[in-house]
Amino acid sequence: MDLGLSTYFNTETVDKFFRILFILVAGGSSIHLISYMVKRSLYKQLSRQSMMLVIRTIVYTGYIGLVLIVIRELNYDLTALFGAAGVVGIVIGVASQTSIGNIISGLFLVGEKSFELGDVVKIGDKTGTVHSIDLLSIKVRTFDNVLIRIPNQTVISTELVNVTKFPIRRLDFRIGVAYKEDLRKVKTVLETVARNNPLCLEEPEPLIIFQTFGDSSIEIIFAVWFEKANYLAVKNSVFIEIKEAFDREGIEIPFPHVSVYAGETSKPITIKLQEEKTEFK
Repeated sequence: MDLGLSTYFNTETVDKFFRILFILVAGGSSIHLISYMVKRSLYKQLSRQSMMLVIRTIVYTGYIGLVLIVIRELNYDLTALFGAAGVVGIVIGVASQTSIGNIISGLFLVGEKSFELGDVVKIGDKTGTVHSIDLLSIKVRTFDNVLIRIPNQTVISTELVNVTKFPIRRLDFRIGVAYKEDLRKVKTVLETVARNNPLCLEEPEPLIIFQTFGDSSIEIIFAVWFEKANYLAVKNSVFIEIKEAFDREGIEIPFPHVSVYAGETSKPITIKLQEEKTEFK
């Protein structure tokens, strides 16, 4: 009789083990298959951010359901489990108000759509590409390949600049030219630089502003429009072309200097350096 009980118990245990194993394998495969099919079917209709949220919702919901099925197969009382989970949930909720605040802030961020995966953002003094958007935080990869985790509450309470939100951007160059230069000629040279650069857009037109009379130069803002993907190429190429064009046209880019006068109508004071001679005996 004891042998029969032992045989029955072992058979039932082995059967239950293989049944649970089958549920885990089949369930996990089904979850990933469904998420893959949804991703393929909605790829062109949703943004990367929305797609990530949909896929994660499917995966998390599927695995929670899978765990509940396994618990039921193990003949646990789910009512008691839910009751215990409710008590534990209250304790955890009181102890993790910051996490709840981050989750709520994350929902606001998703609803606002201020940025998406792949956007270049500036949050406080941190700048980089949005790497992932999670329940509690967003992760930003800086341009020197460092991953920074920023809590959602910090993001929503800090000024956020999305550098790549729109398809085109404007890049400002601050230039100084000598007071002796013909400003109309300088303007023509800068317009030619923008017109000859294939990465600079014709519309909107380049912007040239004679800003102020500085201490050592007349300060100018030269701004060009370009497609956001060409930022580095535009910055480097236009910078080089401005210098080459000014050198070619004889336009001086002055450095700071100071003139000393003895009085209002006098000429600048001439300073002569006298070489000291040393006699050797």
